[in-house]
Amino acid sequence: MKLYLFVAAAVAELIAVAADLTPLQWVAKPLLAPLLIWYLARRDLVVLALCFATAGDIALLVPGAFLIGMVFFLGCQVCLTVAFLRRAKPTKPTIIAYAVVWAAANALLWPHLGTLRLPVLAYSLALTAMATAATAVSRRLAIGGALFVVSDLMIGMGAAGRHLPAHDVLVMATYSAALFLIATGWAATSRVPSPAPLPAAR
Repeated sequence: MKLYLFVAAAVAELIAVAADLTPLQWVAKPLLAPLLIWYLARRDLVVLALCFATAGDIALLVPGAFLIGMVFFLGCQVCLTVAFLRRAKPTKPTIIAYAVVWAAANALLWPHLGTLRLPVLAYSLALTAMATAATAVSRRLAIGGALFVVSDLMIGMGAAGRHLPAHDVLVMATYSAALFLIATGWAATSRVPSPAPLPAAR
């Protein structure tokens, strides 16, 4: 039921973005991460990350608050990275692959970002660190981390004046999917296995 509510909020947000319905965006977008917090129903770093994401989502709805939103999402990425690294360590090939992605993306966007160059450089480093760490925990988390990178890369492209067709819808679709996969993937890896039954007495 909780995940169905998240899907409903995500669909409402995509409709609001596609139709440019700002009031609906103010209702739907701030609900995304809190619904997943409700789903997880625990106290850990992933829930704290979702709290940062909620604050970031609200900040990004406010005109002129882009950097504030980026700071909140930086907190989100740091919390996720620490949580994932406590479970497992990524392989060297994965680290190298994401390092190449980070360097290539920043090289392409750097000339067009102006005063956002250094903030984007720092945030994207934390973002790719999170995605790298996610690969060590589970496939679902790895896909969620990769989609988070794709979503934020498109935001970076928008900040650099480069927009894809249906740009904002693609941003929210990949972001919503990333949150869903990270929350459900974390729930799956955090389940404590039931103890094995005791052998029957003879």
